[in-house]
Amino acid sequence: MNWLAGAWAVVANDARLELRTRVALGALGMFVAASLVLVRVALGRGAPSVSVAAALLWVVVVFAAAVGLGRAFVAEEERGTSLLLQLHLRPSQVYAGKLAFNVALMAALGAVAALGFRVLVPTPLGAPAVLAAALALGALGLAAATTLLSAIVARSQAAGPLLPVLAFPLVVPVLIPAVELTELAAGAPTGAWAAAQGNLVLLAAYAGLLVSASFLLFDYVWRD
Repeated sequence: MNWLAGAWAVVANDARLELRTRVALGALGMFVAASLVLVRVALGRGAPSVSVAAALLWVVVVFAAAVGLGRAFVAEEERGTSLLLQLHLRPSQVYAGKLAFNVALMAALGAVAALGFRVLVPTPLGAPAVLAAALALGALGLAAATTLLSAIVARSQAAGPLLPVLAFPLVVPVLIPAVELTELAAGAPTGAWAAAQGNLVLLAAYAGLLVSASFLLFDYVWRD
């Protein structure tokens, strides 16, 4: 099978299953909605500082990612379809398909969370393009980390506690520049872009490193 066709088959299959069962969408939607409401209640009538609001936004995003994206390969093991994927597709095709689907899901989650924050926790937003770039690169980095870790967890008997332990050192380097970029998005467009360049390069480089390393490591993780 053509490489792109094989990877797209994984994306299409995951999308069909998700639209039919809505397991990840339901879990992510409930988590984001509940988190936003709790944040609003905890803040009361006060308005948080830009730095606090940026940190809260990414707390919601990263924990929602752990809830939804961590099941990318666990679900395959539960359905008994892992062997079928191994027989018909190369490991790189499987990982690329899972990653593409998770990036799309993560990007949608980030957009919904950011919109919810704009409604419930209003803060200045002078450079929305900077926020969009932070959400896009953050989605790529978080999806790359959780997709590979999901494959590792799926082969482990200690699936429950293993994912957060492995995820912590991988997602923290994504969150630090992402939070700083979200703070900078509150400034004037010209100044925000100028100040954001270093963090954008750092976040893009780390996300690219995660994707590259995951492609190299996935072949060893996916084999029995």
